[in-house]
Amino acid sequence: MKVQDLDSFKQKALQWANTFDVCCCYDSNNYPDTYGEFDFLLAVGIKDSINLKYGVAFDSLKKFYDTRKSWMFGLLSYDLKNEVEQLSSDNSDGLNFPDLFFFVPQYLIALVEGEIKIILGDENLLKQIEGTDIVDMELDSDIKIQSKLSRELYIKTVEELQEHIIRGDIYEVNFCQEFFAEHAQIDPLNIYTKLKKVSPTPFSGFFKINDQYILSASPERFLCKRGNKLISQPIKGTARRSSDFKEDELIKLNLQNDAKEQAENVMIVDLVRNDLTKSAVKGSVIVEELFGIYGFAQVYQMISTISCLLDPEVHFIDAIRNAFPMGSMTGAPKIKAMKLIEEYEFSRRGAYSGTFGYITPHGDFDFNVIIRSILYQSSSEYLSFQVGGAITYASNATGEYEECMLKASAIMQTLEERV
Repeated sequence: MKVQDLDSFKQKALQWANTFDVCCCYDSNNYPDTYGEFDFLLAVGIKDSINLKYGVAFDSLKKFYDTRKSWMFGLLSYDLKNEVEQLSSDNSDGLNFPDLFFFVPQYLIALVEGEIKIILGDENLLKQIEGTDIVDMELDSDIKIQSKLSRELYIKTVEELQEHIIRGDIYEVNFCQEFFAEHAQIDPLNIYTKLKKVSPTPFSGFFKINDQYILSASPERFLCKRGNKLISQPIKGTARRSSDFKEDELIKLNLQNDAKEQAENVMIVDLVRNDLTKSAVKGSVIVEELFGIYGFAQVYQMISTISCLLDPEVHFIDAIRNAFPMGSMTGAPKIKAMKLIEEYEFSRRGAYSGTFGYITPHGDFDFNVIIRSILYQSSSEYLSFQVGGAITYASNATGEYEECMLKASAIMQTLEERV
């Protein structure tokens, strides 16, 4: 069935899905994507699920999939690093998302080139969706955004991390800071809709797990599997957009030729190549694109594409584990960078810089990177978003702070517009 008004259909479908305890949508916002198979996926209701802390989470997910071989949607939080490596997480966490949560949906709807496909369910779903009224909850609560660290403390911390680089402990580390609001009363679906309008991105999504929400405007793919091919597309390198066409083109050109940004990007490309090698047919890891420049609403991003053929002896969930967490959100060398992240950051990352996505009955999958995302716990009324950047020897601490503010701008704008 062809849809005439895609935006209206998506909005009604999400409004309907939000009446369930659990739902997950994945929306490409019509960005061209060589490896994308769906423009929009909406999974609704729980037929079966798994919810685990780190320890044996990946092995449990493998068994869960192998016994069902069905569609499933889920979340892998950053703290699964503690299962992959001998690490720990001791920072404060106001959200308490599951480390691993996957569910087999009751209903599944896809949009491909403007056509609706009902994958799980029947034609009655469309009648229910069409009969859904779009309702915005009007809540009186003002949102007071606070930061866990001041501009001065952020700059001081970056300089301390650069001392580790000078000593040779690391080459690069992704350092993040949390912005949060307490007593925040929001309509998560309304906020997600506004965020999508301000910042449409190819890996955006809305994920509701009972009273916990991920409202994502992610521009980044973590890992994707198509047939026997694995694809990772890390982002490293950011520049603001300009409303002036000539200036905007110059900004794009400068990013493309920026030696510092290229150095950051290639370090992560090497790390991803190494991660994929653990799961690849020998000699099959290749860099398909290096330093590609892609435009989004607020920023240009430098994105590289690395792929390999999956070794038939390696389970695809082990391939996810072998690449997790994503190099673009850790640094190099990876383990030392993750140890320093725990030492120097002020908040536990939890779901932030983890991933959510889907797995098909045939073992294909697609997972994003949870960045440029609002995380919300409705029962405690705690709202959070984090932003970060790659710190290298050549980094300017003040410039890194300004880049964080640029990355946070779409979320700030979204939250400010509602009050």
